[in-house]
Amino acid sequence: MRFRSIYTNSAGILVSRIFGFVRDLLTASVLGANIYSDIFFVAFKLPNLFRRIFAEGAFVQSFLPTFIASGHKSLFAVAVLIRFFLFLMGVSLLVTLFSEPITRLIALGFSDEAVKAAAPLVAINFYYLDFIFVVTFFSALLQYKEHFATSAFSTALLNISMITALLLFRHEDPQTIVYALSFSVLVGGALQLALHLWMAGRKGFCRMLGVGFFYLGKKKRLAESEIKRFGRTFFPSVLGNSTAQISSFIDTWLASFLVSGSISYLFYANRLFQLPLALFATAASVALFPTVSKLLKRGLVEEAKSESKRVFWALVGLLGGATAVGAVLSEEIVRLLFERGAFDAGDTENTSAVLVMYLAGLLPFGLAKLFSLWLYAEHRQADAAKIAAKSLLFNIIFSLALIGPLQAPGLALASSLGGWILLMLTLKAVGSAIFLDIMRSKYAPLSLMFIAVCSLGAWGIKVFVNADF
Repeated sequence: MRFRSIYTNSAGILVSRIFGFVRDLLTASVLGANIYSDIFFVAFKLPNLFRRIFAEGAFVQSFLPTFIASGHKSLFAVAVLIRFFLFLMGVSLLVTLFSEPITRLIALGFSDEAVKAAAPLVAINFYYLDFIFVVTFFSALLQYKEHFATSAFSTALLNISMITALLLFRHEDPQTIVYALSFSVLVGGALQLALHLWMAGRKGFCRMLGVGFFYLGKKKRLAESEIKRFGRTFFPSVLGNSTAQISSFIDTWLASFLVSGSISYLFYANRLFQLPLALFATAASVALFPTVSKLLKRGLVEEAKSESKRVFWALVGLLGGATAVGAVLSEEIVRLLFERGAFDAGDTENTSAVLVMYLAGLLPFGLAKLFSLWLYAEHRQADAAKIAAKSLLFNIIFSLALIGPLQAPGLALASSLGGWILLMLTLKAVGSAIFLDIMRSKYAPLSLMFIAVCSLGAWGIKVFVNADF
């Protein structure tokens, strides 16, 4: 595996997150942390939850190994595309028809007035999932060719679309602003789809899919065994990939019972937490997954360990350093990014407290992503699902125990504790021998030294910033 692939993913994610922070900065300034921002974040949460679980996670990690092994790639790909797209369109229509009861389920603490206000936005935002599934499908095909740039950089288009809406409607009333944001989400999805279609055409996939469509009716039986195999691995993958996302969704659901603004505190803090997780762990796992899948398919276990070893210690250093810096400078970071306009000093204090609790789970969630690749590459989705179910159960227990005494920060801490359980169970499933082999590396001292330097540097910056000269 070339580190160039990781750098490409990281660069694309960084560009997207920069635009994402500009978007969040504008959202905080224009809407603040109140009932209107809570309504939009609830509406945006549902499609994002399904996107990360259903499309980006479970789909790619079940589709790609089966596609690699397939002897009828065009037939298999077309059959999967048609089935999933029709299913998601049907679900989207159901959400439109029953938007109010669905909104009530995901925000039980909302008043009747807030539910009625949020329901149309939930229906609008959910159609983003239809766009993003097709994007994810083409992204998986591009990953097969080890092309990552299009998917990595295209995510910025969603943020650019939402930034444009905020700038155009910033002087309007809050209700108009949240509607403009919701429609901009669909525009962003359409732009992402257009870019992926263009690149897929250049890589020859549109021609391949055209052949698949032409012969699907006549030769579909040739790919039936592969479609069934994909089906058997996909549904366990949904749960196996869902721990962090369902945890965040539970946070939002429980936070609807807390004081107004709690959902927004969790959202802004989680956005900051997701930056190093995506920039380092997600970028590395996306780039590593096709390589590990191909090596394990050929029985080259030692080569797969070697590819994972450098990535493991790089993640330990980068995620550990990010945890140290974020925990020490949490309040300063939140103040710098968000404290302006309707977002005041009290919002900064509350959001920074939540951020510290989320950061306690940065390292375990990131390393769990790396080691779970071995389970998915070996078609052990059922094992990953069992692990996710156990860690999620503990997360729910921790959330219910901590929400009372700690409020919103308690929900974030519960998520982090669930992350540590997820990592421990994943390592046990992968095997201690593989884990110990990957840990033995000359890069270990460098990673630990990097964490120490980040910690000392962060404390130095904090002392300087708060010094009374």
